[in-house]
Amino acid sequence: MKEEKHYGLFTAVSMIVGICVGSGIFFKADDILGATGGNVALGILVFCIGAFSIIFGSITLTQLANRTEKTGGVVAYFEEFISDKAASAFGWFQLFVYLPTITVVVSWVSGIYTCMLLGLPNTLETQTLIGTGYMAFFFLLNYFSLRLGGYFQNLATIMKLIPLIAIAIVGVFWKEPAPIVPPELAVPITNVGWGWLAALAPMAFSYDGWTIATNITHEVKNPKRTMPLALTIGPLVVLAIYLTYFSGLVSIAGSEYILAVGDEATTTIGISLLGERGGSIILSFVLIAILGVTNGVIMGMLRLPQALAEKNMLPNSSKVKRIDPKSLLSPAAAQIAFAVSLVWMVLHYLSQKSGILGGGDVSEIAIVFSYMTYVILYLKVISMKKEGVITSSFFGSITPVFAIMGSAIILIGGIVSNPTYVPIFILFCFAVCFIGYKYYEKKITA
Repeated sequence: MKEEKHYGLFTAVSMIVGICVGSGIFFKADDILGATGGNVALGILVFCIGAFSIIFGSITLTQLANRTEKTGGVVAYFEEFISDKAASAFGWFQLFVYLPTITVVVSWVSGIYTCMLLGLPNTLETQTLIGTGYMAFFFLLNYFSLRLGGYFQNLATIMKLIPLIAIAIVGVFWKEPAPIVPPELAVPITNVGWGWLAALAPMAFSYDGWTIATNITHEVKNPKRTMPLALTIGPLVVLAIYLTYFSGLVSIAGSEYILAVGDEATTTIGISLLGERGGSIILSFVLIAILGVTNGVIMGMLRLPQALAEKNMLPNSSKVKRIDPKSLLSPAAAQIAFAVSLVWMVLHYLSQKSGILGGGDVSEIAIVFSYMTYVILYLKVISMKKEGVITSSFFGSITPVFAIMGSAIILIGGIVSNPTYVPIFILFCFAVCFIGYKYYEKKITA
């Protein structure tokens, strides 16, 4: 069946911006500020490091995107430029760890903000139940209507920018004193030394998602031109939004207040700007923003099992790759994606209930590991420059070296944030990759 082209540049860019800007900036900003000991300058530096990592990473990957039309996003890059077995290994990690952990965390965060908006009991159980409902809804929406999923992504991207830009602009002219910090919630601003590197883990979550847009490359109009543009424009837009919003947030609420109340600082700002109903208005925009992230991640998640099955990288691939002519997607692939996400929702709930990850979550460690895997592709770009396939020194040498440096910085930050469980989880991710590698190796030798 011939692939139909559904999406243009705006949808591809909005998918990147919509996934990156949404949940992380709203519920990780206080974590970043806390890890830096309330030091705003260090917080800004952390955001710049994140931008450094993804801008050079995305520009480097455009060199590969320009040279393949295979489906599967980053999985296709491994297949085309590394090996089929490496692609299977990475694909299994993406399907069984990376994408589902992000999906469940942003769905859960949607549940958190729904509880805040509607005044529901803000317990982990309620948050998880609501988040699971949102997750199921967006799986159904994107499976039964490609266009509605794309339209919601565009709408959510526009809607989420309203409070971000508003807070950024107001922060420039804000002269009122910061809210009074309740004594029982006060968190002292301290010198954390090199401990600020722990802020790189929540920062990685705040920026992550930029590669998920590559999963729809085969459904984008003129992909060789559109995807490189999207992978360059998207991260630059994200950086500008993060810096202006973070500065505005601190200007209005103050570091001490943000550290004291955490995620609820956004509600306070809404009340300060718009009166008693302002908190609900701002929360409504925030919720739509986070739902946009959920929708965007699921757009990519739905297509991954199908893409892997088309390459015979999954058991029962002949069934999984079978496309329903009405939905233009694979029913079996959708079922696999949803089932894996449900399993991770349970694991996420248990990890939060037990507190074994401290203030972090399962997705942060998966994101750190994903940056490690990108290094393989960055090194391939360098080798293509040496072979003469890539002629530009900037694109073939400078950008991949900077991208590798960015990945290394994020790995260090992840280990600093949780030195006990991050190494264990990284080994688990390696194990999943190994299983995927061996499965394909056995498949082709059978």
